This record gives sequence, structure tokens and C-alpha cells, in this order.
Amino acid sequence: MTEFTPEIQHRVQQLRRSLQQAGYAYYVLDAPEMEDSVYDRLYRELQDLELAYPGLITPDSPTQRVGAKPATQFNSVRHNIPLYSLENAFSLEELRAWEDRWRKVLENAKFPISPRETPLYVCELKIDGSALALTYEQGILVRGATRGDGTTGEAITQNVKTIRAIPLRLDLDNPPEIIEVRGEAFLSLKVFDQINQERQRMGDALFANPRNAAAGTLRQLDSRIVAQRRLDFFAYTLHLPQTSGFTLNSQGEALELLQKMGFKVNPNRQLCRSLEEVQTYFEHWDGARRQLSYMTDGIVVKVNPLDFQETLGFTQKFPRWAIALKYPAEEAPTQVKAVTIQVGRTGALTPVAELEPVHLAGTTVQRATLHNRDRLAELDLHLGDTVIVRKAGEIIPEVVRILVELVRLRLPDSKCQPTARNAISLSYTLREKL
Repeated sequence: MTEFTPEIQHRVQQLRRSLQQAGYAYYVLDAPEMEDSVYDRLYRELQDLELAYPGLITPDSPTQRVGAKPATQFNSVRHNIPLYSLENAFSLEELRAWEDRWRKVLENAKFPISPRETPLYVCELKIDGSALALTYEQGILVRGATRGDGTTGEAITQNVKTIRAIPLRLDLDNPPEIIEVRGEAFLSLKVFDQINQERQRMGDALFANPRNAAAGTLRQLDSRIVAQRRLDFFAYTLHLPQTSGFTLNSQGEALELLQKMGFKVNPNRQLCRSLEEVQTYFEHWDGARRQLSYMTDGIVVKVNPLDFQETLGFTQKFPRWAIALKYPAEEAPTQVKAVTIQVGRTGALTPVAELEPVHLAGTTVQRATLHNRDRLAELDLHLGDTVIVRKAGEIIPEVVRILVELVRLRLPDSKCQPTARNAISLSYTLREKL
């Protein structure tokens, strides 16, 4: 191994510190403080020094975000702390029923529920992405894993390291021996659109929505592909050992600490003192979410005081102290004028329904995917059918179902449907072609 001087070691440490700070400002704070050309030159200098002196390479170096050798497979790992699902609510009435349940649990436990300075709830936007569990030892990222079944996931550490919003080293002077962080990896709408455009040019099947695209990206065996897709990340849960030296009283304080550690935390969170304030937050984002650069399908409401959370605990599936309040999916009825087949560059065939124009989620929709021949067979679609259309992940229009009560209104012979026999056999003919 090539020997290195203290001066070289010091220079490497300087470069890492500078690049890490620049990356945090750019990817987390969205406030660049270094020109790209300067960053590139410093990065290349660090890369050259590590190449010349391999003994200086450390797991938290900015150069280690992208692996040079693709993985052959992912190993299953058991989560140190289980990842629970969230119970869903679809109305304010269900949200009030949830509040009644957790209050009753505290009362039965003889836990005092008295007025406090701490706001009762934290509301966060529910990011439509893929959950990750991150493990840090001595402040260094040592493992990134998928949610899996909540108990066991897949170790995808090298892929996680490509996400610039995830720090490789925590911004703490004396980090605890171990820290667990949970959050959501996601794709911005702009990046998702670019990925699908590229897949279309290559003749590959399109991703149905950003959530599926994010999940598929995280399971790529080649981390260089993951890096190219520019995943983002919001942290939302922090697990600290009792000996950590930190004293946290609320979920709001935990989110602030995550931000100080170097994580991106969703800026649209809000502390609420009552369900009435939660309702106002929910109703505001029902419209405002359409201006966001990423997908969200609801809000997450968490009981804010951590001593409440500890006493409430968990059911077999859900934390009692948190719930997701979902927005209704936007759907609209329209009629099928024709069915065409979209041919990709590789010859992949995708059936597409040509529709009477309908306004949906802020845009006019005239075409909707039928996905594949199995889906076409399931629908048994005829020209002239009235169908329900929605935007899958609020992005790609898709045919959800046929309104069977209106099948008697199927079109007679017309330019869209030359003969009744053709109409009856449409789905079968297309399935043969597919």
C-alpha cells in the first residue's frame, strides 16, 4: 500500500468536508453555495488522491456514493426495529374515531391527558414513494434497507448511498453508537417524466407512477443506474438509544434534530393543537399539493408528545399514535371511441384507449393505457363502453373499470365501430395481437 504523508491526509479530509457541505447545501437546503465547476474540480482531486492512496478511502467519502461493480443480488436483513404500516382514514369522521381510540387507551392506562405546552399533533405530507430504513454506527451510514414485510427487508446500501439527500456521515460532533432513521425515497415528477420518456424511446414498458419507479430503481443491481435516476429522500422518523445523550420530548423536536443531522425533512409539516387545525391543514393541501414537485396522496397525522407515543404503543399492524388521512382518487367517466396499439422500439405492444375528452386532475385526458393483454381480457372492453378513468399515481391516465350498467348503450355501427361483431370481438382480437 502506498504511504501517504500527514499533509496528504489532511488535504483529503479538507476536500471531503468541503464537498459534503456543498452537497448538503445543494441537495438538502436547495441553496447552492459552490459553483458546479468548482465542485467537479475538487471532487476530481479527491478521487485522484484516493486512487493514489487507497488506504485513505473511507465509507463516508463522497466518492463512494456510486459503486463501480454491480451487485449480483441483494441479501435479506432483519430490521433492528420493525417498520409498521399506517392505518388509513378516508374521512374526518374516521379521524375523530381514531382520536377517540387513542384517548381511551391512555385513559385505560391511567395516563394523564392534561393541557400541555406541546402541540398535540404533527401533520406531514404523505410522500408517495418507497420506505427506507437507515442504520448509522458512530455517525457513519452502514446499512440501507427496503421496508420488505416490515420485519425483514433487503440490504441495498450501495444504492442508498447514491441518494444525495441522505448523508453518508451525520453532522454530529459526538454521534451515538447507533442511530436508526426512517424515511421515504421518491422521484420528483420532472425526473419521473424524463425516465418514462427515455424508456419510451428505448421501447421499454413505462412506469405506471413515481412510486413504482422509485421502488424499481432502488432494486437495480447496478448502483450507477440508480445514481442516474436522481432519487430524493425525506426523513421522518428517528430512533435513538437511551444512552444517546439527546433529550427529545416530541415528534416535532425529532424532525428538527434530523434536519440538524443533515437530513432533508419535508418543509410542509405543521404542528396542530386540535383536529380542527388538522382539518384545515388537510383541506389546504388537497388543492396545494398539485403545485408540488412530487407526489402525495394524503397526510400523516402523528401524536406529537413522545411519552404519549410510548404509552400508546402498537397494534399487531399499526402504531396507535399515527394514521394516514388519504385524499380521494380523482376519477371521471367517459366513453371509448377506439382502441389502438402502441408499439415500442423493441416491439412491445401496449393497448391504449382513445377517449371522449374528459377533464381530470387539472388536465384534459383523451387517451388512457390499458396496460397489457391480461388487463384487456379482464375488462372485456367494447367500443362505445362508458369507462371510469383515473390518473395512476395522478400521472398516467388508466382505465379503471367499465360501468356495466351502461353496456346497453354501446355504440351501434359507426366509424369507430364498423360492425357489431367487430365490437364484440374487440378485446379478443387485440389479445391475439398482444
